[in-house]
Amino acid sequence: MAKLNTKQRRASRVRRSLKKVANGRPRLSVHRSNANIYVQVIDDVQGATLASASTLEKGVAEKGGNVSAAAAIGKLIAERATKAGVTEVVFDRGAFLYHGRVKALADAAREGGLKF
Repeated sequence: MAKLNTKQRRASRVRRSLKKVANGRPRLSVHRSNANIYVQVIDDVQGATLASASTLEKGVAEKGGNVSAAAAIGKLIAERATKAGVTEVVFDRGAFLYHGRVKALADAAREGGLKF
């Protein structure tokens, strides 16, 4: 229980700081598990998801939760967000450190055209 509370507190601390600098930009939210990685572009003003991608989808070249799969998902979310008309986002890493798969996803999303 204490571990869950710690993760929730860390994630809310990150989101609280993002709201201060967001200026109406959508949020690129990342969640990773041991097996997969999930990402969404969320408009907090409207409360709607604008684009999403995960390693569970059919047609994704890389399956699983490794760094190359995270990079593939980063490129895919950048493509989908651009198609939805979003070019600037704020990066919400949640309770996860900016390292490994999370960093690979962010770098691939930047290469795909998203600015954050």
